[in-house]
Amino acid sequence: MEDNFIGVIIEESLENKSVLKKIKIVKTEVEEITERHKTPWVKQWTLHAVEIIESQADKIAEDLSKALDSEHEWYADFKNDKTHFIIFKNKIFKIDRTSKEQYDKAKEYGLSLGIPEYQVNFHP
Repeated sequence: MEDNFIGVIIEESLENKSVLKKIKIVKTEVEEITERHKTPWVKQWTLHAVEIIESQADKIAEDLSKALDSEHEWYADFKNDKTHFIIFKNKIFKIDRTSKEQYDKAKEYGLSLGIPEYQVNFHP
């Protein structure tokens, strides 16, 4: 049995939104931007809760990595019981969910891009 991935993709983070057509969107919510979001260039975040079939996860991660905004730093992520994909523009972390070390590397990378710490606080 496949162990599907779940996650959230922020539509405003995508330069190329066509990747959303390849993903099952379970639910969508819109959030007004506040100072804490640190994204003053957008008015809102459109949060898509997604489900990704395990066999398609690597391909979707690649597509998302290419589709992310090249002007601002964002990431997307999705996970199942064993694996957590954390996806930045042109960089993908495929993390064993029991590995603090792998999570720390993804967090350090996110911080190095200037993403606020509270947003990259991934936990094993």
